[in-house]
Amino acid sequence: MQKKTLLCFLLLLSFSISAFSQTDSAVYCKAASRENRNSLHRKIIQYSITGNLSLPLNETTEENWMDAFGAMELVRYKSPWADGKIHIAFDSLEKRSAGFQRALVELAYTLYPNTFIKPVGSLLKKCDDAKVFAMAAEYLKFSSENPFAGINLESRRQQLAKTEKDEAILHQLIQRVQPSLAAAKNILSAGFPLKELLPNHTILYSFQRKNRNYPGIAVIRDSAGNFIKDEMGTIFSVPQLARSINNLPGYLTNGNTPQGIFRMFGLDTSKSSFIGPTANIQLTMPFETSLQHFFNDSTITDSVWTEDWYKKLLPATLRNYQPIYESFYAGKAGRTEIIAHGTTVDPQYYSGEPYFPQTPTAGCLCTKETWSDADGKRLESDQQKLVNALQMAGGANGYCVVIEIDDAQKPVTLLEILSLLKVLAHK
Repeated sequence: MQKKTLLCFLLLLSFSISAFSQTDSAVYCKAASRENRNSLHRKIIQYSITGNLSLPLNETTEENWMDAFGAMELVRYKSPWADGKIHIAFDSLEKRSAGFQRALVELAYTLYPNTFIKPVGSLLKKCDDAKVFAMAAEYLKFSSENPFAGINLESRRQQLAKTEKDEAILHQLIQRVQPSLAAAKNILSAGFPLKELLPNHTILYSFQRKNRNYPGIAVIRDSAGNFIKDEMGTIFSVPQLARSINNLPGYLTNGNTPQGIFRMFGLDTSKSSFIGPTANIQLTMPFETSLQHFFNDSTITDSVWTEDWYKKLLPATLRNYQPIYESFYAGKAGRTEIIAHGTTVDPQYYSGEPYFPQTPTAGCLCTKETWSDADGKRLESDQQKLVNALQMAGGANGYCVVIEIDDAQKPVTLLEILSLLKVLAHK
């Protein structure tokens, strides 16, 4: 979800225009009208960005600057004046709080790749926070240099792993930098045992590219193993974006939706003017919820999450497939509140991006919705189609599985994955 401080501020700005209504015949979100979107955009730039960055940077104003960083990411805002302020922030990076360091490196990862290699490299060598270390390492991957040159990685791992969350972050970072695991996997050619994964459960599959700039697609399998079909008899699917605003990997806060298994447990309606009034699909990760809830089994008496418990969900053929453990480690690292929802965010913020007109989130699975410029009436909703298909499958009670199929530089299509789906489709 959105950063709490930024989200609260923007909701205050848009409170008077964010009311929405839903009736049998129409769904409205007043904040989605063109007039109100333009008004909110002006306020974000005037107050969240310009106002906060105009304050002198010190211990008491760090949070103001962090709010500005989040707003800049949201609307992809850059200007010569703002660029100068970001350079000022990097000048004092090493003496700032860990929270500020994370926010600034996240902003650099989002909007300034390859710009701050030297100060981030210095931070990598000196920081004592596992998440800062991981974010700095991920940022330095933009450059051609080895971010760990001159660093004893195992020694730094032992030094930085102060908590269970730290251990999860560092484990995932090391998994990503090991060449044998960092290479793109192509499950279309290698085969993927869908039939063996979570049989007898309703499943929302989200098939994605390794490059999350390209939208994936969502399909639904009912508990009997049948894929839901549309009125034309074709397997139902809708495009679904699993890219976050910052495009960081899924084990980091606000990063992309991690691969792996999520518990799916019903529908809800958000009061956020960014998510909108269309029903969203509730999901949880390991560690975010109890074993009893995740396995939907009240007889479980164990209260401690372990990798062995997660393995119980996997067929033997997948237990050594590391990418499917991302949701486990993201939950262990402290990520929460990843759901599948629609959007009322102005897509014009992302004009020119490969995923346009879809909108990124802070780590959720997001489907396209269009709203009337005149009055905010919902005109088209892939999210509502997805919810309706889940209802046809028996309801949103089961699991969601996010899978990267390959690294092709284009959106995922249904035609591509039919070879995977036909192993389950009943004739």
